[in-house]
Amino acid sequence: MTSQEDRAARLHLVGAPGTALDKDSDRPLFKQIADSLRAQIIAGELGPGDRVASETQLMETYHVARMTVRQALALLKAEGLLVAEHGRGVFVRARPVVRRVASDRFARRHREAGQAAFIAEAQGVAAPSVDELEVGYETALPHVREALALGARAKVLARRRRYLLDGEPVELAQTFVPADLAKGTPIEERHTGPGGVYARLEENGHHLAEFTEEVAARMPTPEERQRLRLSEGTPVLTVRRIAFRKDGVPVETTDTVKAAPAYVLEYRFPAE
Repeated sequence: MTSQEDRAARLHLVGAPGTALDKDSDRPLFKQIADSLRAQIIAGELGPGDRVASETQLMETYHVARMTVRQALALLKAEGLLVAEHGRGVFVRARPVVRRVASDRFARRHREAGQAAFIAEAQGVAAPSVDELEVGYETALPHVREALALGARAKVLARRRRYLLDGEPVELAQTFVPADLAKGTPIEERHTGPGGVYARLEENGHHLAEFTEEVAARMPTPEERQRLRLSEGTPVLTVRRIAFRKDGVPVETTDTVKAAPAYVLEYRFPAE
C-alpha cells in the first residue's frame, strides 16, 4: 500500500469523530457523507492530489449501500472538489488556485517587465502556458462593436487562446482590437512579444489610462466544459474587460471564461 493509500485508509476507516451518520436527520445520508468528506478537504486532512478511500471502504465506514456512496462522491465531483481517474480511483482535485488581484494585474510595471497579465498573476502558483491560439480579422459582433464604440460592419483583430497552469486548462479568452489599431503591428502576430497586446498598444502611442470589468458566473456550455476539462456541475466565471486610452477612447476588449475552482478574485477599493 502506498503512503497516499495508507493515509486515505487511516482517515476514513479509523472511525474518527464525524464519520457517524444521523439516520433520523432530514438530511439525506449521501449528503451527510459528502459533508464529512468536504470537511476533511477543507481542513486539509485530504489534500490536493490525495486519493479518497474506495467505495467499498466508504461503505464499511458509513454502513451504507454502494449507491449512497456513489451519490456522495458524485455530489463532490459536481462541486469540483473531486475528480475521477479511470482505473485509478477518485482524487481531491489538484488544480492550483490563482489569486487574481484586479487592482494590480494590469499595472504598467508588469508590461515594462515583459509580463502579460496572466503570466504576472500565475507567478509562484504554477507554470503558465497558452495553446489553441487563433489570430485573424473578422467583422465585429454587436457586443464588441458596443464595447469599442465601432460602427456597423467594422473589422476587428480577434485573438483567441486557452490558458493552462501546469498543463491543465483554466481559462478561455477572446481579445478584440480595432483593425486600424492592430494593422501592421505585432498584435497581428501569433506571439505579440514581451508584455502582450497592451505593451504593443502603448508602444504605438495608445497610452492606457483605465480598465473596466464586468464579472458574472454561470454554468459552462458543452464546448467550454470540454475545453476546460470541467467535471459535471462545475461553474465558470465570466469577465468582460475594456481598456481605455487617456482620451477615453476604448482600444481593446477581452471576454474570458474561467474555471471557477481555479480562481480567487481579489478587489481593493478606496474607503473615501
